[in-house]
Formats: sequence, C-alpha cells, structure tokens
Amino acid sequence: MISEAQFQNELQLIIANAIREDVGDGDHSSLACIPVNAKGKAKLLVKDEGIIAGVAFAQMVFQYVDPELKTEVMIQDGSPVKYGDVVFYVEGSSQSILKAERLVLNAMQRMSAIATKTQDFVSLLDGTDTKILDTRKTTPGIRALEKWAVKIGGGENHRFALYDMIMLKDNHIDFAGGITKAIQKTKDYLKEKGKDLKIIVEARNLDEVDEILQSEGVYRILLDNFDYDETREAVKRIGEKSQTESSGGINEETIRQYAECGVDYISSGALTHSVYNMDLSLKAV
Repeated sequence: MISEAQFQNELQLIIANAIREDVGDGDHSSLACIPVNAKGKAKLLVKDEGIIAGVAFAQMVFQYVDPELKTEVMIQDGSPVKYGDVVFYVEGSSQSILKAERLVLNAMQRMSAIATKTQDFVSLLDGTDTKILDTRKTTPGIRALEKWAVKIGGGENHRFALYDMIMLKDNHIDFAGGITKAIQKTKDYLKEKGKDLKIIVEARNLDEVDEILQSEGVYRILLDNFDYDETREAVKRIGEKSQTESSGGINEETIRQYAECGVDYISSGALTHSVYNMDLSLKAV
C-alpha cells in the first residue's frame, strides 16, 4: 500500500488541479461584486441522510485557498447525518469561501455517498470475519478521495494503483502462458528489481485454485465469479495457505452469502462506481 506521505501528496495534487480547473485566472463573479476585504460566514448544510465524509478534506481545501479561513466542525467524518444537520461553519474572506465552495461540495457529496454505501455493505457483514474492499474502479484523478471515503465508511482499501501490489488477473495469466508461468515470472521480476510487493492471483475455477496452490508465496487468491458452493470448496482447499477474496458482481443481495462461505475479503467496484451524490449545500449565514 502507498505511504501516508504519498497519500497526502495525492490529496494536494487533487486540490491544486481542481482549483486550477475551476478558478483559472480568477473567480470573476466574486471579484466583480464582493469587496476584497469583505468577511463572511457559511454553513455546510445536509439535505439528505447517510454518512458524512470529506470534512477533513474540506478543511484542507480551505487552508489551501486561504490560510486565514477558520472552520468550526460540528459533525466529524464517519458520523451519521440527516436532513437539516449543519456539519461545519467556515468564516473569513467572502471571496475565499466562494472560491473554495464548489470543490468542497463536489468532493464531500461524492465522498459521503461512497462512505454511506460502504457502511451499508459493512453492516451486511456484521457477525462475520469478512471485510469489504474497494477496487481501482474509481473516478480518474480523484482516487485518493474515493478510497479515503471507503475507509471513513468502515471498509478497507485494496491496492491503491498498479505500482503498490502485484495482481495477476485473467489477461495477465493468459498473456504469460498460464498461471504457473505468470507466478514464476513475477517472482523473478520482483527479485531482479529488488521489490517487495504482495502477489494476488485470480482463479476462474477450482482447477486454477489448485494450480495456484502449487506455487508458494501467493499472498491472496481472488475467487472471481465463483458461486457459493465453489467458494466454500475453494476456501476449504486454500485453508491457511493464502488469504481469500471473492469478487464479481457481488451486491447487497449476495454479499452476506459469500461472507458466510468463509472468505477473508469481498471486493466491490460498486462502492465507488455506482453511487448517487449526497445532497449538501454551503449557505451564507
């Protein structure tokens, strides 16, 4: 997984690029009609219900736009919210508040939706030992925000990107000439490059599970599109030799049954690619 320093750098890149995209050479609407020394106060108002996420990110945005802006947080990240709740107040330069407004809202609406969906999945796993994972099926350019939201919602992050973990999926295996060759080539590559990366290998059926188990050093076996019976049998065969992960169209109706098959993890792209933004607004007070 990426380091905290790498993660923080990703967040700063997101903020800088988003402000560049949205503000350009100036917020001329505000510059045209609001005095440069005007002071104001606004509140982040909830017009929906779910799990709030992005409060800490909003504070980062305000600090980037104007270090003189002050926030008073009323509800922390990860807390349940309902219609009419005020999450925080921000006070300072009116121009600065308006300059930061859209990025704060866009990010928090998206992050809160992801955190809410993640917690829904987590609640369905209550009483099992299975944990929910996100995927790389994220919005280009804001992956760090979306994966942060998954953690706020109680889920766990899979690999961040292509560089922090080895994941040999069906195409890798086929292009490499089979499972055993793909694993061996990967081990040779890691040794040659002096890299210490965990290896996950996808299995499409029980025969492939058996073949993967013949190679040592596989951190996790990904059971892709297995049915319940196949999953239970795969978990039995794998035992303690490797971690197990189920994936492939698992949703709210099926996630509990897969967890009860005994897998360590269930990964779902739906956490980040199939959500509807929470309705939030920033209003002057």
